[in-house]
Amino acid sequence: MRILAVDPSLRGTGFAILEESKGKTRCLEYSVIKNHPSLSQEGCLIAIHEALGSAIERHAPTALAIEKVIFVQSYATAIILGAARGVAVLAAAQRGLSVHEYPPKRVKQAVVGKGAAAKEQVAFMIRALLGLTETPPSDAADALAIGLTHLRTIASPVLKVTATRGK
Repeated sequence: MRILAVDPSLRGTGFAILEESKGKTRCLEYSVIKNHPSLSQEGCLIAIHEALGSAIERHAPTALAIEKVIFVQSYATAIILGAARGVAVLAAAQRGLSVHEYPPKRVKQAVVGKGAAAKEQVAFMIRALLGLTETPPSDAADALAIGLTHLRTIASPVLKVTATRGK
């Protein structure tokens, strides 16, 4: 099974392609879609959509695992984050991927063991769990953590029943 995992953000969307085969998980690609502060919101959304579409075309995943929005500081932040999530979901849906959402606390708990883990702890654990030679940038590490959460969820009969699934 091959999945695309996304940690959406207007200026720094983290994404990763993970593959699970014969009980082994490996990372095929991870990156951060960095949009310059001078780029318009619309330009950022187009860049996110195109970059994720390109990753889907390169690796042919069958599912998207994405962070579910639980809490944001303001309505403006929620709207911008929702737009970034929307283009990620659109890129996946256009190519027939199923969509699976996971709350941030559940992702941290699945990877670090506690839902209040710091970003540095998540990145450190991702490096260790996937045997990476370098620690990924935090946005990419978050995407990798979302992907690992999805793979662990679908592998577990107990967690599979309680998984949040997008419609």
